[in-house]
Amino acid sequence: MSRRSTRSARPASNCPCGRAEPYDACCGRFHAGAAAPTAEALMRSRYCAFVKGDAAYLLRTWHPRARPARVDLDPGTRWTGLEILEATEGSAFHTTGTVTFRASFRGGSLHERSRFERVQGAWVYVDGEFLDQ
Repeated sequence: MSRRSTRSARPASNCPCGRAEPYDACCGRFHAGAAAPTAEALMRSRYCAFVKGDAAYLLRTWHPRARPARVDLDPGTRWTGLEILEATEGSAFHTTGTVTFRASFRGGSLHERSRFERVQGAWVYVDGEFLDQ
């Protein structure tokens, strides 16, 4: 008689950015070095960097002219979800783009319109405008 495992394969959870793909196949590949193909993909991967506490990725994907010397992340912040409200331009055919989003955290949310540019072919975050809640 053969023994069958009673343990089932655990399904991979969705990426923190809200896509139905596992983190490694979604934003994790950008954190590992792949270039985000669109401004929205970069924005989603930056949100995931906040979730995962990856300050190095945030700095690496910040426009050189606007990049701070360092990023201090609050380890007590618990990010709970991302909602993309609008994305304009930001595809492989553009050099700029904007993404308007709401990022929720335990106790509140952040509503921002972020601007992105391509630098040497790679999308980078330029700055953002906080919008009324």
